Amino acid sequence: MTSPAPELRRRDGTPPRVLVVDDEQMLTDLLAMALRMEGWDVRTAASGFDALAVARDYGPDALVLDIMMPGLDGMGVLQRLRRSGNDVPVLFLTAKDAVADRVAGLTAGGDDYVTKPFSLEEVVARLRGLMRRAGTAFTDVADPILRVGDLWLNEDSHEVERDGVAIELTATEFELLRFLMRNPRRVMSKAQILDRVWSYDFGGRSSVVELYISYLRKKIDQGREPLIHTVRGVGYMIKAPQ
Repeated sequence: MTSPAPELRRRDGTPPRVLVVDDEQMLTDLLAMALRMEGWDVRTAASGFDALAVARDYGPDALVLDIMMPGLDGMGVLQRLRRSGNDVPVLFLTAKDAVADRVAGLTAGGDDYVTKPFSLEEVVARLRGLMRRAGTAFTDVADPILRVGDLWLNEDSHEVERDGVAIELTATEFELLRFLMRNPRRVMSKAQILDRVWSYDFGGRSSVVELYISYLRKKIDQGREPLIHTVRGVGYMIKAPQ
């Protein structure tokens, strides 16, 4: 099993409040369920105007906000929140993967960006990082660092280094590496990896795991003593050199 992440709490000891805004009911329900499993207090809204009303009365510690919504879209919601002085951390959800959309969202005052389809674990992890950096929620465990040998990964800032050298990873590569590093010296099957890294709306082809393992190896292991190992017929494992 993956080690549970440290519990987040507000300053008054109550669970963090998260508002999820998306016009796709099934997706909203799925996200709300995943966040409640973290022990968080979750409200939902199906439109931009509803989101503004709920945010005003609820006072969320973080906002999960879909960009593409009819009527008042996510960008409009964010602009109105910021104009009113509300600096709640915002994680954008969007089906678009264009650089222009990312830049527009972050320039408007968004804090992070996840492209659909995404891993539920990634959304939870990014929200944890946003709330901790904003100071709206805290844990009793101060260290967000995972280490395997000379490789370390910061779960809050999404930074990765090996032997002091920074390594740039895509969101999916980061989630795959995080999953392996949370389970050092344990063989993780392709099915386990697919379930944890590509858990939302994914077809389940095991070939994508092989592809992303190869991407990671090029960035993590190339020219160095390997940390990522294949156990033929079983799966993959990360471990420090002997």
